[in-house]
Amino acid sequence: MNPVLTIAALIFSASTAMAGSVCMSSAEMEASLVDWYGETPVAGQEAKDTQIWASERNGTWSLVQYLPDGNSCVLESGEDWNDGAGAGELLAQLSD
Repeated sequence: MNPVLTIAALIFSASTAMAGSVCMSSAEMEASLVDWYGETPVAGQEAKDTQIWASERNGTWSLVQYLPDGNSCVLESGEDWNDGAGAGELLAQLSD
């Protein structure tokens, strides 16, 4: 299954996914995604409280929700990230 489509479905069910999420301070979360997985934010998103992080090199991805208290939670993560044609358009639709 296309990871972008999976992520789209997860954004709409984020509150359900929070129960099994990994949460920490946003600064620590971002440093961990960069250091451990080589992930960076995926461009083209307008969502206020969620961000997709991905690594084309490693093929991993993480859907992160930013909370008002300065913490972040990974709602979902996976492998086989492919930022191919059409992914940017779909990511833009997620923010509508």
